Amino acid sequence: MHPLDELVLLFEQHQNPENAIPMKAYMKNHFEFLGIKATLRRELFNRWYAQNKVSIQHNFRTYTVALFAQPYRELHYCGMELFYKAVKKKYSPEDIQHIEHLILTHSWWDTVDFIAKYLLGGYLQQYPEAIPRVIERFSAAPSLWLNRSGLLFQLGYKAQTDFDLLKAECFKHKDSNEFFIQKAIGWALRDYSRFNPNGVREFVENTKLKPLSKREALRNLP
Repeated sequence: MHPLDELVLLFEQHQNPENAIPMKAYMKNHFEFLGIKATLRRELFNRWYAQNKVSIQHNFRTYTVALFAQPYRELHYCGMELFYKAVKKKYSPEDIQHIEHLILTHSWWDTVDFIAKYLLGGYLQQYPEAIPRVIERFSAAPSLWLNRSGLLFQLGYKAQTDFDLLKAECFKHKDSNEFFIQKAIGWALRDYSRFNPNGVREFVENTKLKPLSKREALRNLP
């Protein structure tokens, strides 16, 4: 049996229709769920990964795409976590196309936020020279999920955040009426406020942000 078929079968054997109902509702009924909660999902995934490590490491990009093509949300989570685990922060230049595909496939905040922070953020740390080109393209795209990813990719950068770039992206999208964009602006600024509270406060006070963005940005500041 193919390793991917083994994983699907393993998950189907542990499905819980009772859990699936509220899990589906929480995601606004956008996706089907098997009803496998995070702790068990990761336990099953790690068991499968250990048993198929060689095959996965040779084919993880293909496996990721195949898992995102599955109907169940838990398998989409496995796909993005598999990529992150298998790539081991050693991206190839072409992986940006792969990352963009994942952002645009079955898009919702629960996958996009992980991909933006851990995959896109990791890729652009390895290839910083690509940041202007990639973020400009994502920022100008018609997809709100690419826009959101361009706002959030520096979440793991801490004090190394390019604040000028963050401010430019926030300013570019400040008039958006999309909830997920307004929230992302606030989240990105709030995260960086741990390292530069005065800079964030000054930017917020001098920029006409939407109320949600402003409230989120200043939440942790006195």
